[in-house]
Amino acid sequence: MTEIDANTDALVPAWLTLPDIAEMMDVEVTRVRQLVKEGQLIAVRRGENKALHVPAAFIDGDKVVKGLTGTLTLLRDDGFTDEEMLEWLFTPDETLPGTPAQALSENRGTEVKRRAQALAV
Repeated sequence: MTEIDANTDALVPAWLTLPDIAEMMDVEVTRVRQLVKEGQLIAVRRGENKALHVPAAFIDGDKVVKGLTGTLTLLRDDGFTDEEMLEWLFTPDETLPGTPAQALSENRGTEVKRRAQALAV
């Protein structure tokens, strides 16, 4: 879990704390921490108290957005840091259109994963 710079922080439209996510998913906070530890979510320290936050776009109702975990795995395998992954996921791409994070939430994960795989080449 890293602290992010202001530019990356500004790319992400909304953030949730781990307790917020636990409440949405109806699980204990320890389960959300486990999701972060397993690489299914990215959590960064931000704000005045440096609490852990996850982009709100990564949560769909009571679960992790479909395709996110696989995309994060591909990006990690490509050598991306958490901050670089957030930057890639939340930077607009006119050819998608929108951001990769938006595409994942709109069930267009196949194209996002294809692009993540192409980064390794």
